[in-house]
Amino acid sequence: MSLLPPPPPPPPTVQAVHKGVPDDREPRTRPKLMFWDRIKVLVILGMFVALTAAYLQSKVPIMSYGEALQDQLRAKWWVVALMGLEVVRQIHYVICERASGYHLFWQRKVFGGWERRMGRLNPWMRYRLQRFVKVGFVALLLMLLLAWKWNTTLWGAISEFPGNIWDNAFAPMSGMPFLVYIFFIASISLFQLVFFYAIFFVGGIDTYKPGEIRTRFTDVWGQDPVVARVRETVDFLERPKEIEAKGGYVPGGILLWGPPGTGKTLMAEAIAGETGKPYVFVDPSAFIQTFMGVAPMKVKWLYRKLRKMSLKHGGVVVFFDEADALGNRGGAAGEAQMSSFRASQTCGGTHYISGHSCSTLFAQHVADHPAPEPAPARGLRKFIINGGGGSGSFSGALQALLTEMSGLAKPRGFLTRRLRSFLGMKAKQPPKYRILHILATNRPDTLDSALLRPGRIDRKYKVGYPHSDGRRRTFEGYLNKITHELTPTQISRLSVITPYYTGAKIKDIVNEAVIVAMREGREVVTWPDVLKAKTLKTFGEADDWKYTHLERHQVAIHEASHASAMYLLRKRHVIDVATIERRGDVGGFVNDIPLEERFGGWRSEIEIDVMTYLASLAGERMFFDGDNSTGVGGDLRSSTMLVTQMLAFSGMGTTVGSRGVTIPEMTGASSRPSDGVDRQFLETAMGKQIEAKLQELLGNVSSLLAEHRWFVLAIAHALETHLTITGEDVDAIFRGTPGPTLDGWVYHTDDFRLSYEAYHLAAMEAHRNHGQPDKALPVLGLGVPFGRSVARGSESFPPPASPTEGQR
Repeated sequence: MSLLPPPPPPPPTVQAVHKGVPDDREPRTRPKLMFWDRIKVLVILGMFVALTAAYLQSKVPIMSYGEALQDQLRAKWWVVALMGLEVVRQIHYVICERASGYHLFWQRKVFGGWERRMGRLNPWMRYRLQRFVKVGFVALLLMLLLAWKWNTTLWGAISEFPGNIWDNAFAPMSGMPFLVYIFFIASISLFQLVFFYAIFFVGGIDTYKPGEIRTRFTDVWGQDPVVARVRETVDFLERPKEIEAKGGYVPGGILLWGPPGTGKTLMAEAIAGETGKPYVFVDPSAFIQTFMGVAPMKVKWLYRKLRKMSLKHGGVVVFFDEADALGNRGGAAGEAQMSSFRASQTCGGTHYISGHSCSTLFAQHVADHPAPEPAPARGLRKFIINGGGGSGSFSGALQALLTEMSGLAKPRGFLTRRLRSFLGMKAKQPPKYRILHILATNRPDTLDSALLRPGRIDRKYKVGYPHSDGRRRTFEGYLNKITHELTPTQISRLSVITPYYTGAKIKDIVNEAVIVAMREGREVVTWPDVLKAKTLKTFGEADDWKYTHLERHQVAIHEASHASAMYLLRKRHVIDVATIERRGDVGGFVNDIPLEERFGGWRSEIEIDVMTYLASLAGERMFFDGDNSTGVGGDLRSSTMLVTQMLAFSGMGTTVGSRGVTIPEMTGASSRPSDGVDRQFLETAMGKQIEAKLQELLGNVSSLLAEHRWFVLAIAHALETHLTITGEDVDAIFRGTPGPTLDGWVYHTDDFRLSYEAYHLAAMEAHRNHGQPDKALPVLGLGVPFGRSVARGSESFPPPASPTEGQR
């Protein structure tokens, strides 16, 4: 019986439409401000008025400071108005921190309404309006300042501005005091140097304030084990005193590694969103600079910023994306060779042998797999990047990063420390900087070992491909954002037929399904839309290629033979799609997917794989009088390689010794022999065993296809009719049930047996005479009621085997 539940018949109308509502991530009240943040604007404005009053008193000595202050308050009434507005603003903030209804009214109705109105504008128009307002506001402030300086009105300052600027720009500098002139020249030089370095400091580092990241752990789907462990680290960051009271310390670094698209960046954002701490996104390529010394300065500037944010907010999360771009200080080739050697030792073989034996095996592995030598930098490039000597990561960025990550307990306050020392006071302990480092990479073997040591990176988590339940949850999450009619059974099936799919791939498939539905003028995404989207994203768009009638039939027989053997033999796999549509150099293919994710393979399973490959040769010879095409060449190459691996390297034959000792090049995945491989290998005794095994398996699959001749022809007809069918369609053909693309019951009728056999005989005659068939492809099932019970055929058209005989 089928391991996958059959889909329900398509409903005449949409039975259940799911459309999700975005989660409300908005906090109910405003985060509380610290006392200094409440009063700093008032203090600055008050100091400004106080200084102007002091300046006025110095100019008019007969005035008391109180009179000068009163005069400035009357003259600078706008400052008093700003202070009043600031008081109102702080009162507003206090109410927002305590009354959720008041806060949500302003956020959703007032500010939200403004955003909705602005969102209706064209994006380019909105950008230009914002730029115009910003420039106008700066110009207005400048004119107000000049009007105060020139003791005139705003309109007077605007009218006098061009003339005054022109006169002052070309005024002689001879009257300027010498010290002022020297200071002016030095300032210009210093400004040029600062501006030059500032160009390289811009970019690569983005800072998000607390509350701006709205991602939560509930948004990370399919990675529940990793999320559970990361939650633990986040708890330590939020409650550090609990672990520190027991003599421990808060883990300061997490390495997230795994294939692209599995959610490493999303998980880092979720950490920042859950903690409510500032989030700093760092692109490591920002530290690869052209000039020596810029990158270390940028690293030190970054950590000064991180320490300040940590003290202000009680912690900060810094995320280094694509951390392998940070480089390695050397030894990467040796570490890569050791990793490759350990990977080649199955069952952890390096752990249960002696050190001498391990060294012997490793030396042989290095001899068989030498590390490539990197091309040295030359000339000016070597001087600029490596500083005229030196080596390792570019411009010392990695060294600076290692130093900063180890020195997070740096004391702050130069004057405070000197004053305490002068007064004989005890030195103040440096503050604890709560900085959580998160590194993400899909190449952890290239990272410097010093970067990954405990104390810098304390926890390493693999963010791998999500398991079946995780994929189902991911599909549910993305499908809830659109309008669809998929049932829970169909979503579960999607999770099964998408092994090794990442969250990014799943999101892309759902988006493509929406596009497919829109292309056909529908608002609701259906099950066939998702299947079509999956085929497009997995295999690409088919070429606009038209077969001749004979070639179409030949290719269909070839692929139908593969599909029949795959369906009848593979118990742990299901067919995903079978097609004869051409894509590049591939005329057609049958793709299957595993029902369960397994670690290794067994002899019986490999033999089934070989028979699936050889089915094309057996089918072509059976249906075309012993003739076969060159299209079986790739199948024969793959089957020969698999049998060679079985008998010569995996002990699955009559011999035990591994040919990997004498022919190590053939132990890899490549089937192309290198110069060191014995090119007469198949002429040896081992080669004869391989040929005998291939002949045995070819005979087995030939008997299987001869027994199920009707099944091969039925799949071939479906491929010629529809060009592409799904695995559910193949199952429907075998069982005589409805499928997503076709109705399988028509292939269990005498009409099909007689008409398609006649068409095939015409195709065989055309093949012999190098012509074209004189019969058209039969069109089946017209005028037959849906679900009609049909009689089985004669002996030449046997019924399918029962599920108890091992069929799925």
